[in-house]
Amino acid sequence: MGYIYCLMGKSSSGKDTIFKLLLQRQDLELKRIVPYTTRPIRSGETPGKEYNFVSTKEKDKLLADGKVIEIREYATIHGPWFYFTVDDGNIDLENNDYLVIGTLEAYVKIRDYYGSSRVEPIYITVDDGLRLHRALERERGQESPKYEEMCRRFLSDQADFSEENLKKAGVSREFKNEDNIDIVCQEIVNYIKNR
Repeated sequence: MGYIYCLMGKSSSGKDTIFKLLLQRQDLELKRIVPYTTRPIRSGETPGKEYNFVSTKEKDKLLADGKVIEIREYATIHGPWFYFTVDDGNIDLENNDYLVIGTLEAYVKIRDYYGSSRVEPIYITVDDGLRLHRALERERGQESPKYEEMCRRFLSDQADFSEENLKKAGVSREFKNEDNIDIVCQEIVNYIKNR
C-alpha cells in the first residue's frame, strides 16, 4: 500500500530544496506529484517540474471536469493566483509512494480525498527571522522581484500555519530546518522508512 507524503511549511522554510533531496533518495523510491498553478513562472523553474503552469481557462476546465482535488486562491498584488492539486491519472497508490508540496489546507483536502491511512504530513519549520532573510535573498535573485507579494505571503503564512490550524488538522510533528539541511532530510528519511 502506497502513501502520499505532504511536505508543507511556511514560505522560505526550505520545502523546495528538501523536496528535491528526498526525491533523489533512491532508497525511498518516491514519485513526485506535480501541483498546478496559474501564477507566472519564476526564473529557473521548468514547466511540469516544480508546477504545471496553466492558464485560468485551463484551470476552469479542470474544475468543470471534476478533476481538482483542492484549490487555493491568493489575492496577490498582481491579481488572483491559483494553486491546486489535480487527479490527473498519475497517482497509483497500489504500487508507489508519492511526495507533494502543499499548504496545510491542501494537506487536509488531499488527506480527505485519498483517506487518512494513505496521506502523511511532513511539516517543516524555520525561525521566522531566518525565513524572512531567505525569502528576501530569493526574491532579490528574481529578474523582476515582487517584494510586496513576498511580504503578503510571509504574513499570510502566520495565519495559515497557526497552532490552532495545525492542531485542527492533526499535525503535531515538525521537522526543524535551521542549521543543516542534511540533518533535517535524514530525520524525514528515517520517519518515512519507519512508517
